[in-house]
Amino acid sequence: MKIALACWVVNMDTARYFGDNPPAREEMCLPPEGTAEWDEELTGRVIGHLAVRMNALATALPTTDEHLTITVPLVLT
Repeated sequence: MKIALACWVVNMDTARYFGDNPPAREEMCLPPEGTAEWDEELTGRVIGHLAVRMNALATALPTTDEHLTITVPLVLT
């Protein structure tokens, strides 16, 4: 079975924190469209942990859409 993973980081708009009036809780969250960045290092670490825990058959391989893929044995119980 193949598992593909990509980790994305979404940053809050810290510019709104300058000054004496922080934004309301509802204003602190930005929509993810256009604000997220792919985190290659985090993706590599997470897929590495999954590979070990799931007994991956080989090391992670990149895909064309910024994912890493591992192949793991399918265990039927």
